[in-house]
Amino acid sequence: MQPFLTLVRRELGSSYVSLIGYVIIAGVQFLMGLGFFILLRALESKPFDKPVIETFFTSELFWIVMLLAPSITTMRTYAQEKFTGTYETLMTSPVSDWQVVLAKFTGALLFFMSALLPALMYPFLLKRFSVDLTLVDTGALAGTCLGVFLISAFYIALGCFASALTRSQIIAAMNSLVLTLGLFLLSCLTEVIPPKLGWQSAAFAHLSMINHMKDFTRGIVDTRQVIFYLSMTVLFLFLTHKVVESRRWK
Repeated sequence: MQPFLTLVRRELGSSYVSLIGYVIIAGVQFLMGLGFFILLRALESKPFDKPVIETFFTSELFWIVMLLAPSITTMRTYAQEKFTGTYETLMTSPVSDWQVVLAKFTGALLFFMSALLPALMYPFLLKRFSVDLTLVDTGALAGTCLGVFLISAFYIALGCFASALTRSQIIAAMNSLVLTLGLFLLSCLTEVIPPKLGWQSAAFAHLSMINHMKDFTRGIVDTRQVIFYLSMTVLFLFLTHKVVESRRWK
């Protein structure tokens, strides 16, 4: 356990002292803050036809953050180590491959969630200072936090896998972005595929992250969705481990 915690602290430390780390935090705060400002201005003019939390956490700005930020956060996890030559030192140290994989994943996920934390507090502030006590539902807040965490874990695991495949941070970020964007576009297909197609339409709806997030923001926690994100996270961590394991013996 001690080597794992040491590696996690190492990952977090390198993220918080790097320029790209501050760029990620500033970018996330700007986009999410802009989205919250737009939400407040809209509330002043007219009532919403759907819950406030759903409006905020399914907006275009939210998905831009969720698509871009994890790719940039994870691009350095393995690629930078290989480029600077510290990867060989890490892999010859007395730690297992799984400890390295899980520590890098945990460090990247904690950093990304810390960048998102202020945005997750916006609905709490709205609930605290709003005269309408029914404006923000507590159950919906809890579901939203769970949904954001699960999707973040999935994207971070995918980004770590992309970074493990190359020594270039730019290529790692591009590969991760292509994968995350491709999966997100599959979610968008549910908006254009007619329900009359039967099982095809149902399959795309089941994989739709947009629909999943809508459910989470309404306080609906479907165990199938939870299992889906946990399974995808474990899958990409397993693939990352296989890449790391193969490079150790080269």
